Amino acid sequence: MSTLHRRQKSQTKPVRKGLHPRNLHNQGYDFPALVKSHPALRPHVKPNAHGDLSIDFADPLAVKTLNAALLKRYYNIVDWDIPEGALCPPIPGRADYIHYMADLLGSGGPGPEQPNIKLLDIGTGANGIYPLLACQIYGWQCVGSDINTQSLENVVTIIAHNPTLKDRFTLRTQPDRNHIFEGIIQAGEFFDVSVCNPPFHASLDEAVKGNQLKRNNLARNRGEQRGEQKAKTDSPTLNFGGLGAELWCKGGEQLFLKKLIRESQRYSTQCRWFTSLVSKADNVKPAKKLIRKLGAVDSREIEMKQGNKITRVLAWTFI
Repeated sequence: MSTLHRRQKSQTKPVRKGLHPRNLHNQGYDFPALVKSHPALRPHVKPNAHGDLSIDFADPLAVKTLNAALLKRYYNIVDWDIPEGALCPPIPGRADYIHYMADLLGSGGPGPEQPNIKLLDIGTGANGIYPLLACQIYGWQCVGSDINTQSLENVVTIIAHNPTLKDRFTLRTQPDRNHIFEGIIQAGEFFDVSVCNPPFHASLDEAVKGNQLKRNNLARNRGEQRGEQKAKTDSPTLNFGGLGAELWCKGGEQLFLKKLIRESQRYSTQCRWFTSLVSKADNVKPAKKLIRKLGAVDSREIEMKQGNKITRVLAWTFI
């Protein structure tokens, strides 16, 4: 049994936040332990308004450093880093997606690693987070694809700093932004599952406005004065990150999902389960309708909870 699985099995405290039962982050963040394993986090950890240790989640560097600490302590990934402006993913939520995919594949119980499972990550970004977690939690073989070569170069550096990933995590460039699976899934190749975190905004302007809304909400949660809020939210910087296609595309999430589902039909015999995060609840119904229309034999809507936030994964199969 792997170290990670032993850690998962040994958790006996009551589950909080609604995360997956096997999620290592069910008890929140152990900041003293994280600082011990990743000292660079220390300057960012301070008591919040409730007197609990926390970080400023509106500070991009603090969030990135927390991610590096989480990946090092819980997943044995060292020197994780992303370029300025790249999407900085919430590790607990991304781990949840992988755990639910393990359940979907019927391989969710703690036990030996499963190198026979093959995962494809559409739009892996500069962070490469889904394959990194899938490799380290379950020992899966992973392929990450992206149209942005700068993003892929960053993931190459992460893999280079973690030699155990070398034979388990490979990268492919999507040469045509009009395609998703074409040019990535090769002839005779088979994946057990594909995952995707689609761009959810329809334009850069919409992405900036969405980011500013998040910053305002974070400021209110910290109980900041109005003047302090404004000073910190006037900047158009996307502190939650997003290089181009990571955050927006023409037509937004709805059109991207439509394209993803349509193209999946052409590769119906080469992937057991196609899946995607759906951030906007209104996009679920039309997506399900298209999935049925194209002849999928099964589809699932998987709900994930983090505190008050609910996200969902849509999964479908033609096999």
